[in-house]
Amino acid sequence: MARIRFNRVYFLLTVLILWVEVYIAWWTHDAIIRPYGGDYLCVICLYTLIRTFWEAPVRPLALWVFAFACFVEVTQYFHLADRLGFTRPSIIRTLMGYSFTWVDIGCYALGTATTLGLEALAPRLRFKLK
Repeated sequence: MARIRFNRVYFLLTVLILWVEVYIAWWTHDAIIRPYGGDYLCVICLYTLIRTFWEAPVRPLALWVFAFACFVEVTQYFHLADRLGFTRPSIIRTLMGYSFTWVDIGCYALGTATTLGLEALAPRLRFKLK
């Protein structure tokens, strides 16, 4: 059963990843990190954000985050932001995205796999994320 409680380690990880995401968005203008790194980190950031406040089982939560990211990507295929009237640049349009690509889903999958791998490795380290 999932419990609601504040987790300082996941909070700090969320802040750190969010800072990296903002750095990528504002100051990185290359052909690899900007288009793929943000999508890769997106699912990890969302996972750590949820774990900041909710102690949920690792695998179901990671897979839920992956499914949510894929859902958002599918809405891009159908141009949902445009259909809802978010045609001008805005935070909502940026969060919803502009165009569907299978590569983005691959980045989400890699981010999810990284999350699951790090969570499996965490108990073997000296510190625990719980």
